[in-house]
Amino acid sequence: MTPRRVTLAHDADVAGWRAAARSLLAREVEPADVIWRVGREAGDLFADAGEDVESCEDPAPTRAIPRAFVELAERALLHSDATRFDLCYRLLRRVAAERSALDDAADPDVARATALAKAVRRDAHKMTAFVRFRAAGDGSFASWFEPEHHILEATAPFFVRRFAAMRWAILTPERSAFWDGRELTFGAGARRAAAQADDAMEDVWRAYYASIFNPARLKVAAMRSEMPRKYWRNLPEAALIPSLIAKAGQATEAMTQAAPTPAKRNPTRLRTPEGAPAPVGQPDSLAVLHEEIDGCRACPLWAPATQAVPGEGPKDASIMVVGEQPGDREDIAGRPFVGPAGALFDRAAAEAGLTRDRLYLTNAVKHFKFEPRGKFRLHRSPKVDEVRACAPWLARERALVRPKLVVAMGATAARAVLGAPVTVGERRGRVETLPDGSVALVTVHPAYLLRLPDREAQAREYGRFVDDLRLAAAYLDAA
Repeated sequence: MTPRRVTLAHDADVAGWRAAARSLLAREVEPADVIWRVGREAGDLFADAGEDVESCEDPAPTRAIPRAFVELAERALLHSDATRFDLCYRLLRRVAAERSALDDAADPDVARATALAKAVRRDAHKMTAFVRFRAAGDGSFASWFEPEHHILEATAPFFVRRFAAMRWAILTPERSAFWDGRELTFGAGARRAAAQADDAMEDVWRAYYASIFNPARLKVAAMRSEMPRKYWRNLPEAALIPSLIAKAGQATEAMTQAAPTPAKRNPTRLRTPEGAPAPVGQPDSLAVLHEEIDGCRACPLWAPATQAVPGEGPKDASIMVVGEQPGDREDIAGRPFVGPAGALFDRAAAEAGLTRDRLYLTNAVKHFKFEPRGKFRLHRSPKVDEVRACAPWLARERALVRPKLVVAMGATAARAVLGAPVTVGERRGRVETLPDGSVALVTVHPAYLLRLPDREAQAREYGRFVDDLRLAAAYLDAA
């Protein structure tokens, strides 16, 4: 029989393989009589041999193919193994004759196709985890990735869904993907240098990565398995890994020797009876108010916390900034915004023209709500009744400071300031006058920026956060 030649457009041309395979299957062409190749490569021994499949009439398929095979083949065909096209067609012929052929996991063809599909799936997962976009000067973003298999076309739609509002490019040695905000296109491969750019947000990302690194749970072998060294040069946080590993033993020993949190409470502070509502009188100074806050028992949050964390700042501050609640570091220090989120706030505020010493910083809830996990305490969002229990304290801080503007960061703070549930995305970025005559601005909490999974999203949202704070800066020293 005359050999049948199939020329696919590129290595990931799954659609081309399917069309050709359907035609071959309908003609009952044996796998041994098919020559598969990608492009019209120079030096092909079979360039002039056989008959092109695309020159033949494509008959309608005569047999239904199990969906399980289609899904298996769509992944296996993206592998870099040169025999994958022949393997999948051979398996297709068998499945078409006997639908249960895939049920035998020990069958050599089934086992091989399954192994190829598994490797492709893992490579795609690595791409979604380790692609790092860097800001370019024209407002677009670029990244460099070196996949082991031909996964770019299949994986790029993930980034379209995740970063639909951005203009970006993913460059690889073989192919490149481009998203202009409306259309996803693919082009030729590129060189790594084309994706290099200076991104100021990388310093923030490295600081955050270092702050959450837990030396006590370090498993180097597992880390290298999940984050192979070949990806490190494309990850900004990878530069920290050697030093973090080297210092892990010393850091773990220091953690072991340190006193566990929460620290011992001070029993001499003034306390209201357990379950009693917060006092409603007006103290004549913030110092007196802070002492009363530390003695509050209006909700259960006081019991496991180290101490209450009242507001901090000048009594005549023009701007009051309200967050959600203290974190672990704030609970221990007794001061607001001294953890990673506070550091990010300080940076954004400075860019917006605000300085910490001219702001009154506080939280809607004054005690740290957490869930213990060994020696660690995981943040938990306060409930509505816990926010209400602290409402008198926030009201009295506002009455004493009398700010020209209250900045509510996050949904919990916005609810406490505005007195009703708030969707931050709908209310942020605009100054509004409340029924009581006060003026408020809703924005995100800096902890939200730190939780974003990608630097591109962090950069975009950080810029919006700075813009919000610039609106607030107009009220600095307002008459």
